[in-house]
This record gives sequence, C-alpha cells and structure tokens, in this order.
Amino acid sequence: MTTIRSFDARLVRVPLARPWGADVTSVGVIATHVVRSDGAEGWGFSWTPQIGAEAVLAMLVHDVDAIGTDADPEASWDARWRHLHEAGGGGVTTIALAGLDLALWDAAARAAGTDIASLLGRRRDTVRAYGSGVNLHYTRDELVAQVQRWIDAGFDAVKIKVGGADDVARVAAVRDLLGPDRALMIDANQRWDLPTATAALERLHEYDLAWIEEPLRADDLAGHAELARRIDVPIAVGENLHTTYRFEEFLRAGAAQIVQPNIVRVGGITPFRRIARIAAEHGAALHPHLLPELSGQLALTLDGSPWAEDVEDAGFGALGALRDPSPVTIEHGVLTVLPHLGIGMRFA
Repeated sequence: MTTIRSFDARLVRVPLARPWGADVTSVGVIATHVVRSDGAEGWGFSWTPQIGAEAVLAMLVHDVDAIGTDADPEASWDARWRHLHEAGGGGVTTIALAGLDLALWDAAARAAGTDIASLLGRRRDTVRAYGSGVNLHYTRDELVAQVQRWIDAGFDAVKIKVGGADDVARVAAVRDLLGPDRALMIDANQRWDLPTATAALERLHEYDLAWIEEPLRADDLAGHAELARRIDVPIAVGENLHTTYRFEEFLRAGAAQIVQPNIVRVGGITPFRRIARIAAEHGAALHPHLLPELSGQLALTLDGSPWAEDVEDAGFGALGALRDPSPVTIEHGVLTVLPHLGIGMRFA
C-alpha cells in the first residue's frame, strides 16, 4: 500500500481585484503539499472567502493525522471524515479534508503523467461558462455595466445577486440588456424566508429565470421543498451543503432541481464525484460552484451539460496567486483545459 510520507499546509491570503463587499477584500487559501511513500508529490488547497482560514489550517496541521496513512484518496476519505466528525460533519472539517484530498488526487494524476480530468475520464473537451459576480452592493448602473462586460466577452448566460429593495428594476434592466436568447440566473444567497421568496419570485417570474439559487437558509430543507411546490423556477442549492447526505436529502425531498457542490466545501474531489452520482440518480442537473480552474476540469468528467461559474476578476491565475499558468482558459463563454499535470494549481 502506498502511504503518505509527509504532508504540510500553509496559509496564503489572496487579495481580490474586485472586492465582494466592504468586509471581503481577500480570500484565504490553505496551500497543501503531500509526498507519497513512492516519492510522488501532489499539491492541493483548501479555500474560504471570508472567515475560518486559520481554523482550517489548524485542523490540517493538528487533526488530520495524515502521515503513514493510505495515499489512495478514495479508499481513505471516509476514515478521515469519521476521524474529524467529532468536530462537525461538515464546514471546517470538510473544507480541511479537501486540502489533503486534492493533494492526493494531484499526486495520483502526476504519477500517471496526466491531468486530473483525463485520470478520472473526460466526457468532453470544453464546457460552457457563465458570467457571475458578487454585485448586490453595485448600483444599477454598475450592475448593467458588468453585464455588458460579460456580453462583450461572449458569455451567453449570466448570474446576478438579488435580495434588495429594487430587485425587480435590477432584474428587468439586466434582462433588457441580455435580450431573450441569453440565460439569466439569480442568486439570493439565503436572504429570504419562505413568504418573501414566494412573493419575490412571483414578481420576477416574467423575466424568464433559468434558476433561483439559495432562496432560503441553506439548512431549511422543508422550506425549500415547499417553495419548490409553489414556483416553477428551478431551485439551485449546494454551495453551503457539505455532505453527500445533505445533497441526497434535498434531492429526495424534491427541494432542488439543480445542485452546485463546491469541491472544497464538500471535502474534495472524492465526495464531489459521489454527489455527482447522486444527482444523476435523481435526474438533477449539476453545475459546480465557483473555482473554475478546478471545477471546470471536473465538469469535463460529468454527465449532462454542466456549466462552470466564472466570477469576474476572481480567478486565481488572473489574481497572480498561482506558481504556474492557469490550467484552464475561458474565452467566448467556453472553458478549455490547457496542457498540465495533476490539478495544475500550485500556489505561489
């Protein structure tokens, strides 16, 4: 059995070129490095956009207990999760687990002389991407200007934030600019309760929405299920669900038609692939959340027609956070993977 010879982690603060709010001007990346007993090396990361990076780092350094354990990411993930479960089934624990899981998958792909999508089995060469932004704090003019940039860049689908007093005017302005042939998604980031979401979506129904993302608190399974009965806009959830169990519960209850697992928040590539299988079993679409340099690669391996999410001015490559060129490029709304080994993301 190939085991882990060494494992280390360090915290990197990556400044955002376009802040996500007054209190979110950088993201925390916990860069990880693993060496297997056969000498193969891998690099991974954990990630959190606002708080918790120090807690994730502490868990990786003090609690994961990786040295001497199985280096097969699929065979070892459940035992590691059970070990950390006392500190919580998801959240900091699964975010921390991702740092090791990604490094192990990177080592596996590098040892095989290939990239992660090819190792897992590519189903396509490119994947569509949509323009996305953290823009609820933008004025309407700033929002419209952002959407115009996405149109000029060739995106045929965009997502904007909602949950403010002038949602109808903002959505109407964006739809008018997009025209009838581009897709429009909205994201409430858990800002509504059930009555508010029901009323809001009645007012926004005429704008041909592709989905409503996180309309209610992420923990509110019953509320999402009831909202799904009340509206005909597909509900998307997942960026704040952390385990395969929660994804299955939402899909079994009919509380979502689209799932958006964040590869880091769910614990890495290993549980992400399990969630993809669960989504396929329930006939749900899966569009990975954020991190297009990684999620775009995984999208190449998925069934269906996944989209990658490209948040404006937030790519690690564009922010200068990577040691090597970005493993993907996004042009004219299409993500393409460039030649590289492993997951292709080593942080400077």
